[in-house]
Amino acid sequence: MDSNFSLAAKQTLENYDAKVPKEHDRVYKDECLYSFDSPDFEGGLFICLKTFAGFGYDHVERYHRKTGCSVFLHMLRHKIEVETKMTQVGDAPTERKVTRLAIGVDGGFDPDAENKKYKTVEEYSIVILPSFKSFPFETSELPQKVIDSIKGIIEAKSANYLDELQSMASTWDGEVRQETRYADIEQLNNGKTIAPSGWKCEFEDCDKVDNLWLNLTDGSIYCGRKFFDGSGGNGHATLYYEKTKYPLAVKLGTITKEGKGDVYSYPEDDMVENPNLIKHLSHFGINISALEKTEKSMVELELALNQKVGEWATLQESGSELKPIFGPGYTGIHNLGNSCYMNSIMQVLFSISDFTDKYYLGSKDIFEICQTNPTENFDVQVAKVAHGLCSGKYSTPPAEVVEGKKYWHHGIRPTTFKSLIGKGHPEFASKKQQDAQEFFLYFLSLIERYSQNSQNPAECFKFNIEDRYQCSTTGQIKYTYRPEYCLPLSISLDNIINKAEVEAFKQKQAENDNKDVSEVVRPRLKFASCLNSFGQPEVIEQFFNAALNQRTTAEKITRFASFPDYLMIHLKKFTLRQDWTPIKLDVSVEMPEDIDIEYLRGNGPQEGENLIPDSSSASPGVFVYDENIMSELTNMGFPPEACKRAIFFTKNKSLNDATNWLMEHISDSDFSDPFVVPGADTNSDFLPNEEAAAMIMSMGFERNHVIAALKATENNLDRALDWIMSHGPEEILPTEKTVKSNNPQFRDGKGIYKLFAFISHMGSSSTVGHYVCHIKKEGRWVIFNDEKVAVSQNPPTDLGYLYVYKRMANDQVM
Repeated sequence: MDSNFSLAAKQTLENYDAKVPKEHDRVYKDECLYSFDSPDFEGGLFICLKTFAGFGYDHVERYHRKTGCSVFLHMLRHKIEVETKMTQVGDAPTERKVTRLAIGVDGGFDPDAENKKYKTVEEYSIVILPSFKSFPFETSELPQKVIDSIKGIIEAKSANYLDELQSMASTWDGEVRQETRYADIEQLNNGKTIAPSGWKCEFEDCDKVDNLWLNLTDGSIYCGRKFFDGSGGNGHATLYYEKTKYPLAVKLGTITKEGKGDVYSYPEDDMVENPNLIKHLSHFGINISALEKTEKSMVELELALNQKVGEWATLQESGSELKPIFGPGYTGIHNLGNSCYMNSIMQVLFSISDFTDKYYLGSKDIFEICQTNPTENFDVQVAKVAHGLCSGKYSTPPAEVVEGKKYWHHGIRPTTFKSLIGKGHPEFASKKQQDAQEFFLYFLSLIERYSQNSQNPAECFKFNIEDRYQCSTTGQIKYTYRPEYCLPLSISLDNIINKAEVEAFKQKQAENDNKDVSEVVRPRLKFASCLNSFGQPEVIEQFFNAALNQRTTAEKITRFASFPDYLMIHLKKFTLRQDWTPIKLDVSVEMPEDIDIEYLRGNGPQEGENLIPDSSSASPGVFVYDENIMSELTNMGFPPEACKRAIFFTKNKSLNDATNWLMEHISDSDFSDPFVVPGADTNSDFLPNEEAAAMIMSMGFERNHVIAALKATENNLDRALDWIMSHGPEEILPTEKTVKSNNPQFRDGKGIYKLFAFISHMGSSSTVGHYVCHIKKEGRWVIFNDEKVAVSQNPPTDLGYLYVYKRMANDQVM
């Protein structure tokens, strides 16, 4: 062996039981199991030659002490600066352009574009613990089994890469489309031939020569719809479909030599993939080999419009000189494929002491007591993210390039964390864009689940809601209580305060052919009008009064029974039009920095109130839902629990009545929650399977969560397990035994708050677009836009989607 080896090192390597990774082995060579140290970090990564687990310098010694494993492959990567980050096209360098509404794919947004001006160099060495004696991998006369192990690790696909492959099928890409159901349409033999150019809308008196769509059934050509900036067409293609019902049209000018193009399916109301497009075009004499793409695709148009005006520029503060900020609490999170919804929520949570105390300050204890695979340990992975965000270790300014080498770890990539918390969830396991509010509730449900016997930081958001019912027949009162983690508020366009300005803006656009979009005028509302929707009395039909042993009507008033330390407010911007088309309300809501909602506190039963007596013997009876109405409503896409509500409150009258009820109540906060007959004692009308309940409770779930799951699944054990894994504590059925208004499990204090953070969404629906968050830290607003963190210059507080208010301390209350 090489003379650099000591006798002890020689013996260690010759006697060491090094393994060669097999196909099924997971090789953790991307980053440390406990931190975000990687081969790109200054200390590199140590990979165990026995277990193929990877560790940063701060964790490898503990691993050695616990396991006795002593020989590691040390991987170190550094970047060498190259001349330019431009791409080469022919002989001319060109700036890389974004052409697709996607992240991390060819032509899409590239969060690592800045790093593309460096090339990567890898170095390998063998390290023996506990001495950390290091030898270059090129050292001669290494034992063959050590050489084979190291080569196997280097050549193996990493565990992170394998996880990526599993989610690839669900990767969001703005250009991925479903294959149309109308690919086999019958085309008319009308002898029509389409010229290669000179197209014009065939509608009478229409002069549009762009944004033209060729109907694939009869070859007619009509203009498309208007875009939100007023450009586009006059909608004549849509009118033609309504007249003929010919389903497919392709946008002229987007057809490529490969036989691709923008195909729209009117009955499917979406852009689609048409596998027979070449055949359909040839029917009208179109030779695709002679065509040149001359118009922007719909994706390119949406991208251009979004970059030009609207929320995208405002919410990302594109017009401001944003100063990057680094250090503890200012670490960005790289986008893992439309994971910005997760990034924004995690940044907000780990700016709150309840979460940092447990998962950051307590991370050493969490790491030390871990006895399972760290990649499958919830507390370890959350602590790993907490340390990554709060330590400042992964948030440093670009270092000077020394001898051509650059080590700069800016931001974290929580791949393992995302994989673990999304495991088994049909949406959060994918790379599709998700709703940040839904992720917030889902993640808190996981925190709740794994904090059964320890500090539960989610309690800082938890509050108690009081529902007060007053029977219209007897005047008697009934109180019920339920836990919540988020306050949903409806937005009514009836409360717009700048109607005249909005109408003037629309008129100005019409006069300028809908092309002037330099100054967008949005409908503006006061926060108070949204809050009033929460506090308004509501008439409840079919309320069961146990004293009368019959159904009647009642007035319901909802109030806070407690105020949380942090109040999450959800402005319900995603809704449906009257034709059930999902839309996002592009409105401005004037959110105050300070709010006092103490006036919305409920006080529970009052002296002199005639309370409806609790009676286990009284029962509202069994309400039988009309199966035909239920089937029709669910086929329309309404949630089953919402359908139950509609049928119950319309007394099985008709499909039309139930549908109207649904459209009127679609913005209700409990629209799709498990339905319970109003006024019913929810403990008396359901008997859980105690054997099934005990089995699920043995897994660590609370009894009321288990009972809710069994009730929702009619005591089916397997379905209950699925239900409980996908429904958090926030979805537990309200019961008389849930809580009393003064239950100590709810934190409480004055309902006086100051704005702490807000999360904004840009895009047309919750399944596309982008999220960013703004957080007030050290007296200034900071914008977190994935891995980019900067001091905010113009925080758009009026365009948020989720708002977090922090309760003011008593000495701060004016």
